[in-house]
Amino acid sequence: MVTEPVVLIPGFMADARSFMPQLVALGTARPVILLTTAQGDTVEQVATAALPILPPRFALVGHGLGGNIAIEILRKAPQSVSRIALLSTDPLPEPPQQAAREEALIVAAKTGRMADCIAQLLPVAALHDAPWRAEVLALVQDMAATLGPEQFQRQLRMMQRRPDQQKTLRKANVPTLILSGVGDSIVPRRRAEFLAGMMPQGCLEVIAEAGHLPQLEQPEAVTQALQTFLAGRLPTLMLG
Repeated sequence: MVTEPVVLIPGFMADARSFMPQLVALGTARPVILLTTAQGDTVEQVATAALPILPPRFALVGHGLGGNIAIEILRKAPQSVSRIALLSTDPLPEPPQQAAREEALIVAAKTGRMADCIAQLLPVAALHDAPWRAEVLALVQDMAATLGPEQFQRQLRMMQRRPDQQKTLRKANVPTLILSGVGDSIVPRRRAEFLAGMMPQGCLEVIAEAGHLPQLEQPEAVTQALQTFLAGRLPTLMLG
């Protein structure tokens, strides 16, 4: 029996490599579709462009900005989404003061300082202090360099303009897994608990020794959590 497809949506300035361990593991049991942010300049546009090419029913897994796109897909087509997993995802709009600070980064990225921009948006301290942290950060920089300054501006604008999805989430009565790295300083655990508690079937799993990129920092733990969830079982911690 073919298990229903899972749609993976990478986060800000990330490509398939940000989910590579999960792509390999999940792909042995089910079709895996990788969705990029190339189609559109807002979260809403990307979701609208994606839906016609997605199967009638699927599970969603999104990281960061990819999680925001996943929520919008859920809002637009709740009947198509069997379950949703959100990693390091903030469901609230970007604060205006943060968006204002980011304007300088768009200029800097266009003038060849992309690496500095990425380092500001994903500082070293946002990842767990593990022996492989430098390797993960190097991959982040390589993915960003591959996508380039035009995508940087598009995706940063997408983050700045992301909608407030609290109403969508409160109505989203589908099995939901919220994954949070215990050391994530960008989307801290309190925000992850808020997100899980808001959703009718929200469950939270905190990944030890991980920060904002748990799927790369602790790939085996994240893959196991996703496999358990996609198989229809609940994680260890449930927020009522």
